[in-house]
Amino acid sequence: MLLSRFPRTTLAHLPTPIEPLPRLTELLGGPKLWVKRDDCTGLATGGNKTRKLEFLMGDALTLGADTILTQGAVQSNHCRQTAAAATKLDMKCELLFENRIAEPGDTYRNSGNVFLDKLFGAGIHDYPEGTDMDLAMEEMAADISAKGRKPYIIPGGGSNPVGALGYVNCALEIINQANEMGLRIDRIIHATGSAGTQAGLVTGIQAMHARIPVLGIGVNAPKDIQEERVFYLAESTADYIGAPGVVKRHDVVANCNYIGEGYGIPTEGMREALDLLARLEGILFDPVYTGKALAGMIDLIRKGELSSDETIVFIHTGGSAGLFGYLDQL
Repeated sequence: MLLSRFPRTTLAHLPTPIEPLPRLTELLGGPKLWVKRDDCTGLATGGNKTRKLEFLMGDALTLGADTILTQGAVQSNHCRQTAAAATKLDMKCELLFENRIAEPGDTYRNSGNVFLDKLFGAGIHDYPEGTDMDLAMEEMAADISAKGRKPYIIPGGGSNPVGALGYVNCALEIINQANEMGLRIDRIIHATGSAGTQAGLVTGIQAMHARIPVLGIGVNAPKDIQEERVFYLAESTADYIGAPGVVKRHDVVANCNYIGEGYGIPTEGMREALDLLARLEGILFDPVYTGKALAGMIDLIRKGELSSDETIVFIHTGGSAGLFGYLDQL
């Protein structure tokens, strides 16, 4: 699996560490819990999108782009990292925000990730919930092209086969670290939303025949929709790296029971999970993705659905900057 044949630019601090969570493990009575610190990728407070952006921005540079367009929710971690990557590479960045929260307060609309987006000089464009955001990006790209600039569209979450290469590479990184550490990994758990992280991980693990199950804990879609979304992207990613057919439908598993009232809306389980990690391990999680995924993992452990004999690596996909946008709710 030679990923060096794909365009790439260096943005992340890699490899990110895998650390034990001894106090949380003790509190829950097992399994043995570890955390993959992809909140430490470095770019604009870090996060999982930086891995994807190494390949996406590498592709954009190869194509001669000078303007990056992407979209997401108002407090999007992906948009924040994209804005930082663009300014680092001397490119313009236009962010299209879909307002997915009913009656958002001033803190949500202006603090956290949004404050950082503005600090990085990104253009911000607001759209109501339900807008066809892909179409909106295409229309803006056409307008930019008409003005003589060269736009490059990055899908929400950076989730296409190019972006998913970042987590194919992460799968390889995890296996190498586990081998060096003598760490037996029985399961990988992470938050799954736009699908690129899970699709890349599953593709990489299956391509290496590592036989580690991946559980995505959903944050925005029902189980059947989320699994099909991930599987479709995993198949496309496998084709892209020259390993067609390595991912089977049963390799893609999502648990979407912890979304609560909807995407980006806090839950009591998420609040408890944030408190536990902060006060037991000194690690900040985020309210939209990792907080809900961690809440799901904790609940599955308490219910006995995850064996106390397992060794689990939870991938911390970042997003702590978003905490400041949720001060009113938290």
